[in-house]
Amino acid sequence: MKLVVVLMLSALPLSCYAGSGCASLEDMIDNTINPSVTEDQYIEGLEEFLPDDDTEQYLREFKQCFLNQSNKTLSTFSEMMDKIYDSAPCASY
Repeated sequence: MKLVVVLMLSALPLSCYAGSGCASLEDMIDNTINPSVTEDQYIEGLEEFLPDDDTEQYLREFKQCFLNQSNKTLSTFSEMMDKIYDSAPCASY
């Protein structure tokens, strides 16, 4: 699971650099970090991007990893994401 998180985080700047605009990506990340968003709400928000049940199950596990974290950890993660968004590759988007 740690590998999945690392791969997703490493792909975020590339997604911004590719010209995605990052609006959908930012919403997904905000919902991932937000402890008040349940797994079901999280999946509902991503339903259009889920090709199969396996992907849904992986995303439920991914969300649960964030639900298991302390508020301090989630706050630090949010700060890191802000720094990525403000980085040179994403700043122009």
